[in-house]
Amino acid sequence: MNLADSAAALRARRVSCRELAQDALRKIAELNGRLNAFLTVTEERALRQAEALDRELAAGRDRGRLHGIPYALKDNLWTKGIRTTNGSKIWQDHVPGESSAAFERMESAGAVLVGKTNLHEIAYGVTSSNPHFGVVRNPHDVDRIPGGSSGGSGAAVAAGIVPLAMGSDTGGSIRIPASYCGTVGLKATYGRVSRYGAMPLGLSLEHVGPLTATVRDAAIALEALAGYDARDNATSHRPVERYEPDDAAVKGIRIGVPENFYFEYTQDEVRHSVEGALGAAETAGVRLTPVRVPDIEALNTISRVVLLAEASALYEPYLDRRELFGPDVLALLDQGRFLPATDYVNAQRARRLAQDEFRALFCEVDLLATPTLPITAPRIGEKKVTIQGREEDVRLATTRFVRAINLIGLPAISLPCGKDSTGLPIGLQLIARPFEETLLLRVAHAVEMALS
Repeated sequence: MNLADSAAALRARRVSCRELAQDALRKIAELNGRLNAFLTVTEERALRQAEALDRELAAGRDRGRLHGIPYALKDNLWTKGIRTTNGSKIWQDHVPGESSAAFERMESAGAVLVGKTNLHEIAYGVTSSNPHFGVVRNPHDVDRIPGGSSGGSGAAVAAGIVPLAMGSDTGGSIRIPASYCGTVGLKATYGRVSRYGAMPLGLSLEHVGPLTATVRDAAIALEALAGYDARDNATSHRPVERYEPDDAAVKGIRIGVPENFYFEYTQDEVRHSVEGALGAAETAGVRLTPVRVPDIEALNTISRVVLLAEASALYEPYLDRRELFGPDVLALLDQGRFLPATDYVNAQRARRLAQDEFRALFCEVDLLATPTLPITAPRIGEKKVTIQGREEDVRLATTRFVRAINLIGLPAISLPCGKDSTGLPIGLQLIARPFEETLLLRVAHAVEMALS
């Protein structure tokens, strides 16, 4: 069952919180040996919490739609008293004394933590092939990557272990596994969700958000997660809205379809699936509008400069112990150390100009629609992919359509829109103006319904 269906079943007394937790724990036991999606399983704690939540419901206390729902947390989000590794040898035995804002808000909403999910080392990569904790595998084909860095969370939701898993997104790390694994992945506006207690990588780029089975489930999760947090000075004071989509008409909403960049060097099956999804959206009443987007390739370069510099600055204290890092992450951290400070400053200047360009673009349209990724999930260990005759690095291809959106802090969602001929999922990305998550989720839900 998805999150919304489980919530309804609980209130109809067709299932208990304990039974939902037991089912998730049973699936972890059955599937994790094959998928390696979980690093820590919190079985005893989950069952105690579920029993307490059953007693609350029996006494008439209902915390809302997340009450009793089993979920998983990416293992870079602090959990007081529960190991939090960040997928790293540095923190392989780390038990934090505080909890992340995401964990606190899920706990307050009554969600039941069943485990912490595997990830790309220090959340710095797209494969989730972790040299310290093993390879995470895609439930659709265990010889394929689930994407990263939130690969364990994507695999856990796609395999039906939990209806909700938390991820983080610095250069696409929620939307990438959502697309490769066939789930919904939501990155809200920068500052909409607190990052407190999320082990940092690129502070000016980072977001925390949910991976779920449906758009409605993502909206329910966002309502619990969103809001000001004095411990994260990037969070906004804007009031939290009701994000759960209704069936209001989307007629006349303008969706911009890029004429440049996003459909270039894209696998044919990906392009056809996205075009089909846009056709379904048009049938639902939205208006498709061709647009020219700013220079995304340049923005990707700017974003890489920012992330390389910020990540290397954060990990500088550990870089004299090179044996702590896997080779791919170490190479990126070394690369960032050699960037001139002028490059970082100029990248921040260019970032502000890009925000102005997108602000102007959103005067013409209400949303943008693109493929989430240009390809379906590569094989584990595959370094290069060929797209329309052009060979490209897997990491660069995977981040090509998602990275720039972190740079400018816009809300974006990936939702499944089809599969390729081998059964691998394909994602559609929708992008909105800052803090327009309500519109973003309403249109995403309408597209999801039209496709189903």
